[in-house]
Amino acid sequence: MAKSGALGYPRIGAGREWKKALEAYWAGKLEEPEFHARLREIRLDRLRKQRRKGIDFIAVNDFSYYDHVLDTAAMFGLVPSRFPYEGGVVPLSAYYGMARGTEDAAACEMTKWFNTNYHYIVPELDGASPALTENKPLLAYREAKESLGIEGRPVLLGPLTFLKLSKGYAPEELDRWLDRLVPLYVQVLRELEAEGVEWVQIDEPIVVAALDEADTERLKSIYATFAASAPKLNVMLQTYFESVERYADIVALPVQGIGLDFVHGRSGNLAAMRAHGFPADKTLGAGVIDGRGIWKTPLRDRLALLDTLADFAPHERLVVQTSCSLLHVPISVEGETRLPAELRDALAFADEKLDELARITKAFSGRSPQAEAGLSDYDRASSALALSGARRRTDVRRAVAAIRETEARRSRPFPERYAAQQARWRLPLLPTTTIGSFPQSADVRQARSRFRSGAWSRERYERFIREQIERWVKLQEDIGLDVLVHGEFERTDMVEFFGEKLEGFAFTQNGWVQSYGSRCVKPPIIYGDVAFRQAMTVEETTYAQSLTARPVKGMLTGPITILNWSFVRDDLERREVAYQLAYALRQEVEALERAGIGMIQVDEPAIREGLPLKAKDRSAYADWAVEAFRIVTCTVKDETQIHTHMCYCEFHHMIDAIEAMDADVISIETSRSHGELIQSFETNTYAKGIGLGVYDIHSPRVPAVREMTDLIDRALRALDPKLFWINPDCGLKTRGLEETMESLRHMIEAARIARAKYASATAWGV
Repeated sequence: MAKSGALGYPRIGAGREWKKALEAYWAGKLEEPEFHARLREIRLDRLRKQRRKGIDFIAVNDFSYYDHVLDTAAMFGLVPSRFPYEGGVVPLSAYYGMARGTEDAAACEMTKWFNTNYHYIVPELDGASPALTENKPLLAYREAKESLGIEGRPVLLGPLTFLKLSKGYAPEELDRWLDRLVPLYVQVLRELEAEGVEWVQIDEPIVVAALDEADTERLKSIYATFAASAPKLNVMLQTYFESVERYADIVALPVQGIGLDFVHGRSGNLAAMRAHGFPADKTLGAGVIDGRGIWKTPLRDRLALLDTLADFAPHERLVVQTSCSLLHVPISVEGETRLPAELRDALAFADEKLDELARITKAFSGRSPQAEAGLSDYDRASSALALSGARRRTDVRRAVAAIRETEARRSRPFPERYAAQQARWRLPLLPTTTIGSFPQSADVRQARSRFRSGAWSRERYERFIREQIERWVKLQEDIGLDVLVHGEFERTDMVEFFGEKLEGFAFTQNGWVQSYGSRCVKPPIIYGDVAFRQAMTVEETTYAQSLTARPVKGMLTGPITILNWSFVRDDLERREVAYQLAYALRQEVEALERAGIGMIQVDEPAIREGLPLKAKDRSAYADWAVEAFRIVTCTVKDETQIHTHMCYCEFHHMIDAIEAMDADVISIETSRSHGELIQSFETNTYAKGIGLGVYDIHSPRVPAVREMTDLIDRALRALDPKLFWINPDCGLKTRGLEETMESLRHMIEAARIARAKYASATAWGV
């Protein structure tokens, strides 16, 4: 009979208990012993739930105190020298210092986990001496077995993926680092084998991206070493997010199981299996339940898929699995009482996916008319949404088709627009601004809660928001910023805010997922055709502009970011949804311009994370992502300045697309990478306005003026000072008042120093 397996489960707790415990500990409100005890109970509760739902292979060591990649670095003692650490088990002070920074040391870089909305902490290897500090998979296995009697499947991140996601070494040093790390992995595996562990899950998602001959040989060497060192331990080499590269080589590795994604990598993996077969001596981990999406699984379809896979791996050598960890979805649909019935009946979060997993495994293992009829009944529950009028808006479809008949392009090229914008704004050399949001204090959050609960009238709430805008416009003027923002105090989240004002969106009550650390978000659900209702940002922006003679930027979230940070309907291509979003946002841009707002920022921090993992698919994505952005912005006047913001990305991968977006000013998060993005500009020219973030807003640390001036100096060795802007990395919503004010004052001082230095080196003005 086939067995079921879950590759991981959310960490945050049904009521976000995990987040609350972390933040209480960081605030000094929770002592370390109690902190450990709370997290242990959350960890065990996750395991109990999976056992109750009948999952055979339950992942252990998928839980984390912050991030699983950071955990792997800590397990091997890879702590950067700027954090106090003398060897042995990494203390929480160093662990959280790497994640969040300290007063004296900047945090490690944080970036996206493949093409998901989850962020991981990038390990730094420069100067490090790895050693096994503690066998985390073994400790997790023991805890599950001794506390609950669960024979867990320990999970650890594979060595090739870990190194490919790390920094601080030259490409030619990769093999030397493998020589240092593989023996430590061997020690972990031998201890697991000695403990009596039956199966271990080693995640190597890097094999779904580009894999060359050298990497293939590395994998062969790594896993041959593992097989020889722990011969009694069964290894499930787990892949996810796409089909594997070099399939024939991967399935020939000396492991006992291969886990493949048959949701996002279905066509590629099936084609490879048909071409090369599947080894008769291996177990197939068949990822047929989507670990990233929120829609109910079409179980009849997946049952037919499993029947096909059974031709390659018989029932006793087939594990029915989630396609990846359930880390990426909310915990349960239960309690979502405010959603339309037709939508709620079409949803499956983590707990419901466990039920699906158990249901389809049972049907596959013991085929019966009753079991198959049950699957058909399950599938019919979501059919009402498919027939909903929300998904059949002919007015939206026709309007989008009409605007795409004409190329989306600004009326004049950037140099001519730049001259018109300089004539209008007369900005100084190296103008300063922020990315949009200012601290949302307890008072702001409380006011929003009171308004939503009905305790405050709309008039009282709007008066409060205006008071916040007035306060922060004055503070920005006092600090000396050149281009202001209204602060976004009326916005809970940069995607949710717009989704609530557009047709085609729905919002959960408790649909939280982890974004990074304790930061949890509730992604909107795009379930129908997207349509503009009425102006969404004009009132607050024009009010802010009425308070100052300095320019105030209108602030919008771009179509690709809304798309990538939402759960998106699965009956329409993502490209088509992006065009609908773009058309709706264009109407907002035009409304802002009509109201006199002459700088409009359309943020696209998530454009890079939507880039497909396969190189062959990237050009098509870039084409429609750029087109969607230009649909939003192409109709404004020449003197209207379009800004955009992006989070850190491998700039050279996106330079052509970013140029094609044709924004007048782009700001890019870079400080957390310690300025490494600037290297891209030493080989790639960028001839439009650009701001590289000069300090990290994800950390409470206030950086020194010198740190900022060093970043500015380095950037201006490759970029034109005439086109350079100075700004923080990102929005300041999550930061406190005092640290925000002090950091911005340091930024303004850095700008003053830079202006004095570069004023004589450039001709400024028009």
